[in-house]
Amino acid sequence: MSSRAEPKGTAIALGIECGGTRTVALAADASGRQLHRAEFGPANLRLLDDQKLATHFKAIAARMPGPSAIAIGMAGARTEEDRNRIRAAASKSWRGVACIATNDLETALLAAPASERPSAARILILSGTGSCSFGKSREGRTVKVGGWGHILGDKGSSYEIGLRLVKASLYYYDREGKWPGPGQRILRALMLNEPNDLIPWAQTASKTDVAALAIQAFELSDEKEKIATDILKAAATSLAKDGTACRKRLVGRSPEVEFILAGSTLTRQPRFAAMVSRLLRKENAKAHITVLQRESVWGAVGMAKQLIAPTAGPQRSKAKDPFSFTSVALLSKSPTEQRNPRSMKLDQMSVREAARLMLGEDARIPKALLEKIGSIEQAVRLVSRSLQAGGRLFYVGAGTSGRLGVLDASECPPTFQTPPDMVQGIIAGGRSALWQAVEGAEDNLAAGAQAIEFRSVNAKDIVVGIAASGRTPFVWGALAEARQRKAATVLNYHSGHRARDSHRLDAPQSRHSDQAHFEHPHHPLHGSAWQSHEQSDDRRKGLQCQAARPCRPHGLRIDRVRL
Repeated sequence: MSSRAEPKGTAIALGIECGGTRTVALAADASGRQLHRAEFGPANLRLLDDQKLATHFKAIAARMPGPSAIAIGMAGARTEEDRNRIRAAASKSWRGVACIATNDLETALLAAPASERPSAARILILSGTGSCSFGKSREGRTVKVGGWGHILGDKGSSYEIGLRLVKASLYYYDREGKWPGPGQRILRALMLNEPNDLIPWAQTASKTDVAALAIQAFELSDEKEKIATDILKAAATSLAKDGTACRKRLVGRSPEVEFILAGSTLTRQPRFAAMVSRLLRKENAKAHITVLQRESVWGAVGMAKQLIAPTAGPQRSKAKDPFSFTSVALLSKSPTEQRNPRSMKLDQMSVREAARLMLGEDARIPKALLEKIGSIEQAVRLVSRSLQAGGRLFYVGAGTSGRLGVLDASECPPTFQTPPDMVQGIIAGGRSALWQAVEGAEDNLAAGAQAIEFRSVNAKDIVVGIAASGRTPFVWGALAEARQRKAATVLNYHSGHRARDSHRLDAPQSRHSDQAHFEHPHHPLHGSAWQSHEQSDDRRKGLQCQAARPCRPHGLRIDRVRL
């Protein structure tokens, strides 16, 4: 990195690309002149917690001070929640500096100069340690094919090439009793003495270690060695098929597309890149195919420059979020977040007094439920109708609400001999949220919608949201997607807080819509003096903290949908 100080007032755009092999940071001025460049260790968002992410950026900031704007493309960044994590960590090292956060595929695609010919889409075919195809249409729609990691995917990557070379060597050794040429090259590269040494090596080898063996395959192929050549042909075929699939999903049969080949496996191996190009042309005869000629981090630099470039004309207003609703900050107004006046002195009561209070509060529940028996009946009839039509029942919730839904779903097969897929539970944060808190999962609106999408919910199904406050974004995202798919929906929540007045779904409303609420008294522990122990993070009163949990959902909102 250059130590020369830039003139005061120089606008500096800092681009950072974080990948599975390394991180590259590059600073440039407004004209695009490179000022500083530095390399750091690998950084995949999925493998870093918040502290490690902030530490990674801190190391970069120490060598890249004073940027006017930053753009970060990071492997593993997929959702808005991921992008928020990146921005939050970056703000600790570059306070007050405008920052764009995205994935490394987006920055790599932007690094390629635009073709002079108009195209319906630009498609990046990436092959490095991992592999992926990523396309963006003229209208801004994106499609990703691959990118599932080395265990589940990475077809055509250097990892797969290296691993297949090892496996093929062992295969032919078993079949023919002779250690083949590729195996000899592998042992030499790894400083191993005989095939059995590969077993302990494989047990400790990293993804990068395996990927490094790909160079042996390329060298052997140059020498016309058949095993290595066949492996490279198969890898090239996988990349070409993925690129073509990306094109078909993005723009259908449109011939006007541009393919950009990127990643070290393609940019440093021209014969392999030519092989991929030939295979692409068989299915995409009129496509324009180029190999990325500069570092993909330049795409991040270009994004950062857009933040500091003067804007011309009026600014576009942001599109209205179809899932927008009243701020979650208003949760404090929900009865489920308030203190129960009858248990304000719970910590001063004797054990008998506390037990009597709790049992007395619980005794009020049946009467409250009976008052809303009509609403309960409607919900049961909706569920029954869906199941009789061959549909499925889905419970959706976050935290304890989600766990209760999963618990009920898991009890149905052994208790009622139902098929495992008839009643299903969906919890924000996924499997790990069953036994530990997953920070931010309940606030992810899009994740709720995706959970419904990937369960293929349809008009025969019914989705029951469980949300004590009636405001959980994950639940509302799921309900919105379910209604878009014409499924019946029910929201179970504490009716003292009218969720329907604060949440609006831009989904078709049915003419046949029933809504019902019923009240329920607070749990005696909720909002008591014990809650202050939780808020003050008093570790010595951990048992008391566990007891001070919000009360559970106690209301129904029913949306009855008919086709």
